Amino acid sequence: MKNVIVFGGSGFLGSYVADELTRRGHKVIIADINPSKYIKESQKFIKTDILDFENVKSIIKNANIVYNFVAVANLDDAIHDPINTTQINVMGNLNILEACRQHGDIERFVYASSAYALSNEGSFYGISKHSSEKLTEEYYKRYGLKYTVIRYGSLYGERASHNNYIYNLLKNAIEKKELYYKGDGEDLREYIHAADAAKLSVDILEDTQYENEHIILTGTERLKRIELLTMINEIMQNKLKIKQVSGSNMGHYKITPYSYHPTVAKKLIANPYIDLGQGLLECIQAIHDEMEN
Repeated sequence: MKNVIVFGGSGFLGSYVADELTRRGHKVIIADINPSKYIKESQKFIKTDILDFENVKSIIKNANIVYNFVAVANLDDAIHDPINTTQINVMGNLNILEACRQHGDIERFVYASSAYALSNEGSFYGISKHSSEKLTEEYYKRYGLKYTVIRYGSLYGERASHNNYIYNLLKNAIEKKELYYKGDGEDLREYIHAADAAKLSVDILEDTQYENEHIILTGTERLKRIELLTMINEIMQNKLKIKQVSGSNMGHYKITPYSYHPTVAKKLIANPYIDLGQGLLECIQAIHDEMEN
């Protein structure tokens, strides 16, 4: 049995992971802004703001394992509020990493990343996830904090909220009797139920081969967006209207989130330029003058 802190354990995926940890006999503390209706009697809830370092530090003092699921996860929210996205997704994660380092006895830090972390798409959300991945890796290199980064694909499940694409589709289907999509509907996704993702997210603790590794968790079947809408319509007895609307899915990928994007820089050379020897002499003279004064 391990003492496990689940930051963001009241959220969609975090709550599934918290339950899976409890099912396997671990002692679970859920650290989040608000409690959820899914918290079990054996689980402890602590109200937490991950931007408050002292608060974070006090919570993990007896922990063995730390998960971080806290994030601005809605792509549109991230696009329209880059400052808040960066504060929570990057600085919040950095606070947790630093608290783990100071604690010194954390066996594994598990960071919930995204398939957008290595993509040209995803806007500020993808950038924040990539940044936090690099910070997590660096804490292992510099301080030996063992980690596992999990890049989640397209999740769905009964506990989802407005942050989840399928949740919003189903809500529109029920309330408005319609489904709509942008683009040509040929976008491919590999959907995975959050309960399945949660089991795999806990499995990694039981095998050292996942230490200091990046794991991808997606579904096993690829589905086009239009095929998903058709499936939902059939489940709803073909009573829905499927409509194509103008515009594109800003920030979303079409087939794969992964992108090769080297940044090419142009080299500028001053002409004329200050000779290195002359420049060093001037620096030495300036320092000498400063010391004399």
